Formats: sequence, C-alpha cells, structure tokens
Amino acid sequence: MLKLLTNAHIFVPEDLGLQHVLVGGGRILGISDDKAMLAAAGAIEIDLGGCRIIPGFIDGHAHVTGGGGEAGFSTRVPPVPLGSFTTAGVTSVVGVLGTDDTTRDTRALLAQTRALREEGLGAWCHTGGYHVPPVTFTGSVRDDIVFLDPVIGVGELAISDHRSSQPTLNELLRIASDAHVAGMIAGKAGILHLHLGDGERGMDLIRRALDESELPARVFNPTHVNRRKGLFDEALELARRGCTIDITAFPVAEDEDAWAADVALAKYIDAGLPADKVTVSSDGGGCLPVFNDQGEMLQMDIGRPSSLIETLQQLLSNGRSLQSVLPAFTSNVADLLRFADRGRIRNAAVADLIVLDADDRIRNVMVGGSWHVSDGEQKIFGQFESRKGEL
Repeated sequence: MLKLLTNAHIFVPEDLGLQHVLVGGGRILGISDDKAMLAAAGAIEIDLGGCRIIPGFIDGHAHVTGGGGEAGFSTRVPPVPLGSFTTAGVTSVVGVLGTDDTTRDTRALLAQTRALREEGLGAWCHTGGYHVPPVTFTGSVRDDIVFLDPVIGVGELAISDHRSSQPTLNELLRIASDAHVAGMIAGKAGILHLHLGDGERGMDLIRRALDESELPARVFNPTHVNRRKGLFDEALELARRGCTIDITAFPVAEDEDAWAADVALAKYIDAGLPADKVTVSSDGGGCLPVFNDQGEMLQMDIGRPSSLIETLQQLLSNGRSLQSVLPAFTSNVADLLRFADRGRIRNAAVADLIVLDADDRIRNVMVGGSWHVSDGEQKIFGQFESRKGEL
C-alpha cells in the first residue's frame, strides 16, 4: 500500500529540511518539497506535522540468540525478541556469538537471524565467535560468507581478554584473509569484527596485522573500544589508519575507567578524525559482566538495543546537531557492512524510518514500509512476544 508522508523534517542523515516522502513496495519511491510531484492514486497521506524523520538504526553488534553463560547455564541470556529492536528504532541488526560459542553455534545464530527476517526485521550475522578456530556452518569461514546469504563477516573474535583463545598474529591474519577474500567474492562486508577485552595488550594484534600484512585496514573492525579510556586512545589511532571503530552503548559509572558512548562519539568527532570511520552498536542481548582478578564473574547486566536511542538523545541534549552524530548509527554502519540500500533516506532505499517527536523520543518506526511502532506503541509483535520489547 502506498503511503505519502507529508510535512516531515528529513535527515538523510544530512538535513534536507521540510520534505514529503512517498513509500511503496517496502521502498522509498520519491522525496520532494513539492507534494504534488509525489501524488499517486490510492496513496494514504500521513501528515507528520513537522516531525523529524531519520533512517532506521543499523545495530552492527547484537547477541540475537542471547549472550552470557560465563557463570553457568542459568546465566545464558534468552534470545532478543523483535520488539526489543523495533521499539528502540533498530530496523536492521547483525547478530554475533560471544563467549559461549559451544552451547550456541553458527547454526543457532543463522536460525535466529532468519526468524527475525520472517518477522520483518532486516537481519544478518557473522560466523564464528570468541574463539579460534571459529565455529562455522560449513567448516570454513570463507564458505560460510560466500554461500550463506545472511553471513557477512567473522566475529566477534576476542582478543586481549581472558575469555579468548589467545590467538596468535598468524591465526588472526589467516581468519582476516579468509573474511576479506570471501567478501570480495560474494560482494559482502568481509570484515573481522573483533571483541576487545580489558587486557593490557589492547590493540597490539591489530596494529601488528596492519604493519605486517597487505590486508586493508577496513577488514579489521574492533568493538567495545570505549571500555577503557586508554583503549579508546588506541582506537583513535586505528581510525586514522583506516579502520572503522565501533563504540558500544553500555552503561558507564562516573568513576569507571571508560567512556560512555555519547562521550566517546563526541570525543571522536572533536578529534577531527574521518567522519565515516566510527559506528555505535548496542551489544543487545549480550552479557555485561564484572569479573574479579581470577576471572570469576561477580555480577552481570544485559545489553539492550534501547541504548542506541538513549545515546542519541544524550548527544542531542548536550547540544550536538542531529546531522553530525546520526551517521554513526546509520550511514557509517551501512557503508562498513556494504548495505547499499539501508542507512540513508533516498530513492529506492528500503523504507526503514524513525519518526522523532519534539522531545527526541521515538514516535513511529517503519521497517520495510510497514509501521512496527505507531504513536509510541508496538504494533507488530514477534511470534512469542508477550510483552512489547522487553527481555
């Protein structure tokens, strides 16, 4: 059904001012400041009264099958329901495996990714998990990426973490090479998405990989780079060398040696680094543990997709312009992951849209041309959801 969204302040993510948008067949059919140019028989007109429309968020790191498991089977986080994503403005997601790539594997991750697709969400995943050799579906990282449609890269492979396999440089390079070549063959991202722990070695393996191999910097994609302030400084140097760094929107205490996601993104922008080499993800469904010196878990929290909109709201309340920070949640992620028809509002793009009210709250969310959230209420639910968007 055709929908004509009128009188909307459009951020594509650049500010286009007041425009009208025609949507049909799940895609954007036209954008114009002249409503008559978009007139179409049978179109339902929806007057947004000057509200802002932004691209749907692309969450490049979420544990769609659930994460956790570091303190026994009862600490395995359940799968993340559809509404946890859509009510938070996430219209596309990339699923990953974490510490537990034993009781959860690539088969389970593929199944959950496909389930989210059946429920209307844009969904992809990486093959592998924290450990080396990576857990795969076909027995080969390269074959998984080339032959399995939802699989776009490898990750999250852990380094500088007591839960990792303590990979060597040669092991890291072999996996990165397989990801890169597979991405070239299949026209996919072909990235190595790297979990960074609190270890003192920090980004050393990535620096050595750049120094000692011919692999392009875009292949190496470190995440959780704001978990320590010193680690974030290392990440800034990698961004200068061409890596895209991923900031995690997890809670940060005032006295913690870490940067909150909004602070980290602001620091990145103020450093004058390449504007397209930074993204923000939620770690939704992932375990956020606290360990003692012996690697025993003392407590845990759970990552939530809603941390993305909360981070954006904090940035705006601190005086950042919407168009300056929005790419880290939308177009930058799309470019890294080679999602040519997502992350921007333009002709022929998938109609993944968020409508923000005057207080920067999510009013409506459109996924593939369908309203999943309307007037702040979830309208489309996953198969087994009993409550909207809650873990």
